[in-house]
Amino acid sequence: MKTKLRTLITVSIIEDDKNYREGLELLINSAEGFKFGHSYSSAEKAMEHIVTHPPHIAIVDIKLPGKSGIEFIPDIKRTVPDILCMVCSFYDDDEFVFKALKNGACGYILKDSEPQEILASLKELYNGGAPMSHYIARKVISTFQQKEEKSRLAELSERENEILELISTGLIVKEVSARLYLSAHTVSTHLKKIYNKLHVNNRIEAINRFNQ
Repeated sequence: MKTKLRTLITVSIIEDDKNYREGLELLINSAEGFKFGHSYSSAEKAMEHIVTHPPHIAIVDIKLPGKSGIEFIPDIKRTVPDILCMVCSFYDDDEFVFKALKNGACGYILKDSEPQEILASLKELYNGGAPMSHYIARKVISTFQQKEEKSRLAELSERENEILELISTGLIVKEVSARLYLSAHTVSTHLKKIYNKLHVNNRIEAINRFNQ
């Protein structure tokens, strides 16, 4: 019976910091299940060589001399569609994170990640996951939650928004009804619709969503 050979995960590095690049090389070379491909100090050098020597995964820094890592990712993905790009950077700003993900990065970790976390992220990426440092993951989740809240608020009718805005100033149903020349029953009906649309249970939760 023939023994099935296990595929080694080939990883190349695009990183201009010599010390960090060599540290990653050492980590990958010494890790079981991995094979170090090549390392490059710039996106331009990587593009010259990586097309004919494509790895499974490219670890990409953002700040590179010349073309940035964010610009490099869509370029290499157009040329080598199957390559998986994982950003490894000191930058955790929303602008960098979401531009990288939008441009085709499948993972985003920070340079202060522990060696075992980096290796685990590479394995997760190779197996179909989208690894992110915990801080980056929380940032992404928080941003999508905020977008979802804004989307729910946008679903409110003009009248419902008007009532919610008045309620958020501290007015009670009777005062809102007098201000808008509506019956208290009508205002209460609108409030129930607002709660349903915002997925909340009471006035306090609705006001908190409105003020986010």
